[in-house]
Amino acid sequence: MARRGAFRNRLKRLLIGLPLAFVLLTTAQVLVLKWVDPVGSSFMAGRMLDAWLDGDWRYRLDYRWRDDDAISRQLPLAVVAAEDQRFPEHHGFDIAAMKKAYAGNQRGRKIRGGSTISQQLAKNLFLWSGRSYVRKGLEAWYTLLIETFWSKRRILEVYVNVVEFGDGVYGAEAAARRYYGISAKKLAPAQAARLAAVLPNPKKYSVAKPGPYVQRRSRGIQRQMQRLGGPSYLDGCCR
Repeated sequence: MARRGAFRNRLKRLLIGLPLAFVLLTTAQVLVLKWVDPVGSSFMAGRMLDAWLDGDWRYRLDYRWRDDDAISRQLPLAVVAAEDQRFPEHHGFDIAAMKKAYAGNQRGRKIRGGSTISQQLAKNLFLWSGRSYVRKGLEAWYTLLIETFWSKRRILEVYVNVVEFGDGVYGAEAAARRYYGISAKKLAPAQAARLAAVLPNPKKYSVAKPGPYVQRRSRGIQRQMQRLGGPSYLDGCCR
């Protein structure tokens, strides 16, 4: 009986301790990155691992952090216009967009999942690609933490620095240098729109050689950027 009681006590401490440790660890992760710029992301680590498993030991990522004042304001506006136009208003989850995506998927239409920029950042920065209930649950948890502890300005700053714009090309500065030969600070509206246009699938769509889809989507994003009122649209939340 004594052994059974000791086992139950250990199990009880474990059941309490593990969730508490998870909460403390993940909260600490997000809090640190509120002030410290990330040296990489889980998606970058996964891409490097894939290259090594394929025997490509010379593969290198192109990732160059830039603070938001060293990035053209056109790029954050372009990704908001393309990905999440209610970004200044929601708190990490756009319920209306999620319902619309679900309804469209039920009718067999190919619609993106309704993820916000905050959700995409949570996935790219901390998690892995693929679909599972576990990953979606962790994505929601990290999204909640990010929206709780970070400003909208910080969310956009990190997002445009870690998002992938082409195979192994991460962030605004690497993309601007690779595709346009300029710094991220000098990106024009059309250039920013083309970068945002490939975000649904940067391995399938190309900034350097845009096909009909990317060209059409780029023009649509530029129109949306104008309708939103230009970079001043983000002034209320991100400046």
